Amino acid sequence: MAPTKNDDNAFWSRANDSLIRYSGGGSFVRRIIERANGVYLYDADGKAILDFTSGQMSSILGHSNPEIVNIIREQVGSLDHLFSGMLSHPVVDLASKLSSILPPGLDKVQLLSTGGESNECAIRIAKMYTGKFEIVGLSNSWHGVTFAAASMTYQPTRKGYGPAAPGSFALPTPNGYRSPFRNPDGTYDWKKELDYGFSLIDAQSVGSLAAVIVEPILSSGGVLVLPPGYLRRLKEHCEMRGMLLIVDEAQTGVGRTGKNFAFEYDGIVPDILTLSKTLGAGLPLSAVVTSKEIEQVVHSRGFSFWNLLFIPHPVTTHVSDPLPAAVGLRVLEILERDNLAARAEALGRRFRAFLLGLQAQYECIGEVRGLGLMQGMEIVRDRTTKEPDEHLATALADRMLELGLSANVLRIPGTGSSFRMAPPLTITQEELDSGLAIIAEAFRTTKGANKALAVHRH
Repeated sequence: MAPTKNDDNAFWSRANDSLIRYSGGGSFVRRIIERANGVYLYDADGKAILDFTSGQMSSILGHSNPEIVNIIREQVGSLDHLFSGMLSHPVVDLASKLSSILPPGLDKVQLLSTGGESNECAIRIAKMYTGKFEIVGLSNSWHGVTFAAASMTYQPTRKGYGPAAPGSFALPTPNGYRSPFRNPDGTYDWKKELDYGFSLIDAQSVGSLAAVIVEPILSSGGVLVLPPGYLRRLKEHCEMRGMLLIVDEAQTGVGRTGKNFAFEYDGIVPDILTLSKTLGAGLPLSAVVTSKEIEQVVHSRGFSFWNLLFIPHPVTTHVSDPLPAAVGLRVLEILERDNLAARAEALGRRFRAFLLGLQAQYECIGEVRGLGLMQGMEIVRDRTTKEPDEHLATALADRMLELGLSANVLRIPGTGSSFRMAPPLTITQEELDSGLAIIAEAFRTTKGANKALAVHRH
């Protein structure tokens, strides 16, 4: 029996009464999702919604993937959780597999639950290894909501919670669309910007610089892709100062950008790599990966990833859980077997070409940016002033959802009006094209988009 309007009203009434609202100034999407399969969500009315965000940018193999469903059923029936000092085959198998597809220097693995937790752990390793405490991030970054990770998250959500960790510094995000750092010919001079940023860091530092943590694509910052060569130059700055480089690939890892890991584009190896979201294909699983040398040093100094509430347990509760580890292992096997990175690169070219064509039609699209199957576009009032148009971006996103496509637009105040879209890597070309057709229809039928075009032309 189909749900009635009264059922919906009762649902939202109970939601309002019982749930903490956790998304800043935003609100919950007014759709009740009943189930999901492949690249589609299905709401309580039975309407299909193409999922162009892979859940929370995580379900890279699609929803209810049969192989993932089977491994969960198999593993939960035999071994799901253990005392954190015990080990199981899925944990060691995943750690071995992960290190085997990473370059030398990323050899030792710790398995945790969330991206914030993995970044928290990476920062603790960097501090213990270097004996220093100052951590540097990028000014539009998002690394989590636990203490050290939140201290490196430079978003409006930072406000209202008291002091950040001592020694928290920010470099300017390399945003070629808006940066004032320009060469004489008007092109973006990210090298000068990065060097200048470090001159400010050096002026503020008390001589205890431990690490830099960066995302290859700043997703919550507006799908800002680090310029080619940026990570290499950043690592040089780190080495000059005795700092470690932590690369957070929560969203870019496991094939999404067209390579297994986005740091490969610059041909460098970070000192510490963190993975989450995509590694578990929707299940809570994250990893910290570092070198044998770094692991040996911190181990010799008594490294322990303590419970963050300081309850007297030796380590965090869900380290080395067998169930998510078994899922992560299957994810990597499917990534390799089906060559999903190459698939993401090919379909990403098609996605990007479509968005660039749309930009040629609509002046409200200020910039298109992304890699592989992680693409974004920024909606602006005027291409000359580049003023973000959050109202129009929201109207477009709402229209897309009405037409049957979930395409996330950043609604964090002050972050602009950028769409970030990352469909599952298992999406077919036909499914991708269906989503692109909906995006085109949303622009055609959203009054503000056409108005922005007309005003600019006159």
